[in-house]
Amino acid sequence: MDESKRLAQVFVELADTLIEDFDVVDFLQTLTDRCVELLGADAAGLMLSDQRGGLQLMTATLERARVLEVFELQVQEGPCLECFMTGEAVTNVELVEANKRWPIFTPAAVEAGFGATHALPMRLRGTVIGALNLFTDQPVHLTSTDLGVGQAMADVATIGLLHQQLAHEQTILSEQLQSALHSRVLVEQAKGALSARAGVSVGEAFARMRAHARSHNLALSVVASEVVGGTVTADLLTS
Repeated sequence: MDESKRLAQVFVELADTLIEDFDVVDFLQTLTDRCVELLGADAAGLMLSDQRGGLQLMTATLERARVLEVFELQVQEGPCLECFMTGEAVTNVELVEANKRWPIFTPAAVEAGFGATHALPMRLRGTVIGALNLFTDQPVHLTSTDLGVGQAMADVATIGLLHQQLAHEQTILSEQLQSALHSRVLVEQAKGALSARAGVSVGEAFARMRAHARSHNLALSVVASEVVGGTVTADLLTS
């Protein structure tokens, strides 16, 4: 498919939040998936602010990226934290040269197999609700065009989240995001449970859950609840 047509499709996909059964976790997973697809990144992760103003990991495209993002939150140091606190993009940071900038995070990132990192704010005007992290295995720089597209996708997703909240909820945004965080915890529990039961990797378990949710027109959180509750269907165990 022509690159411009694919890009247009993605922006429509990210703007489509005003639906009755909107699934925040699946929406954010789509955003990170599309970043890897379109921007030349090898992995992506996304953090959102909780009710207390801190960051919580919502999604990651690879397990090693997820583990690294969790570590970043534990040590309170790294590109997503810096991006969220300043509201400014952190771009083209080669990790072999970042020890002074992030002395605890950097060795862990290198050990995870990453060579460069970038973080883009999830923001609307002066409001920053999270940060999108991009990783490349090699210490390569993303072009200004790639970074511009990435920021545009993050902006569209942020606007979509805010519009969805205004259209379907009368609560404040932080309450909606808190609900999403609860869904994320449930999904993480289900990934581990399904991985153990089916004898597959955590990444494969998540892929099965997501495919099952889409093929049966279910919210990802509903499928996760069924897995945790032990009512998992045979196709999730054997597909």
